[in-house]
Amino acid sequence: MNKLFILFIGIVCLLCSCHSAKKTQKVIVTKDTAVAVVAMPPIDSVKKDSVAFIKELYKELDSNYINFTTFSAKIDVDYDDAEGKNLNVNAHVRMYKDSVIWLSVTGPLGIEGLRVYITPDSVKLQDKQNKVYTAKSIAFLQEITALPLNLSTLQDLLLGNPIFLDSNITNYNKTGGLISLQSNGTFFKNLFTINETSKLIQTSTLEDIDKERKRTCYLTYSGYEKENEINFSTKRSINVVDKKKLDIKMNFKQYNFNEKLSFPFTVPKNYAKN
Repeated sequence: MNKLFILFIGIVCLLCSCHSAKKTQKVIVTKDTAVAVVAMPPIDSVKKDSVAFIKELYKELDSNYINFTTFSAKIDVDYDDAEGKNLNVNAHVRMYKDSVIWLSVTGPLGIEGLRVYITPDSVKLQDKQNKVYTAKSIAFLQEITALPLNLSTLQDLLLGNPIFLDSNITNYNKTGGLISLQSNGTFFKNLFTINETSKLIQTSTLEDIDKERKRTCYLTYSGYEKENEINFSTKRSINVVDKKKLDIKMNFKQYNFNEKLSFPFTVPKNYAKN
């Protein structure tokens, strides 16, 4: 398979398992804890205040969620893996909400190497250099990543929206202008930090519910810009530690929302079908 597609899959493969983190403040306070702490407020009061605080935070996180009709971007991507492979490519992305992701990957000389067309039920690829066309079901993404990936998850990843973030937030801690929270979902525990003032996400560390996988993924979000009431992170990093290490940096050089877009994907007759 084309190495550039492996790069793209690397970007979306958040194969994660969280490193040990600082202890966080528990939402549920037990009776034993209440007895041990001097001047502890009533248990019900502590619990209600914590729950109310978390609900308010989740509401503010939700208010920063990027909704869109169309999105386009030009991204500089740096890719490094444990085998010493280093790639620097340009990715042109176009998306229509809940319908399609169109991706064109070019090398340093501006030669297009790969074109990808993803819909809710299919993944289509053109290997431009080897003139090969591949068509798969959307399950192809799940097969090669062992993750519950779909079109919506990939769109959130590219937009900088939180991924695998569940409303079931159990712990929180405030320190140094940051708020750390833990969300427990169906597939992952997500330990993430947000800026205490802006409530914008800064980092996300995912822990696989399946402890035997022992996978780690650490994401960072920075370079926020605000335009038309949208807070957009222009600099991202994805660091994956599984059996092999993977480091990806994405620098968004240009991005636009809600403009009229086309999604050209015509397979030439001389292409071999894989």
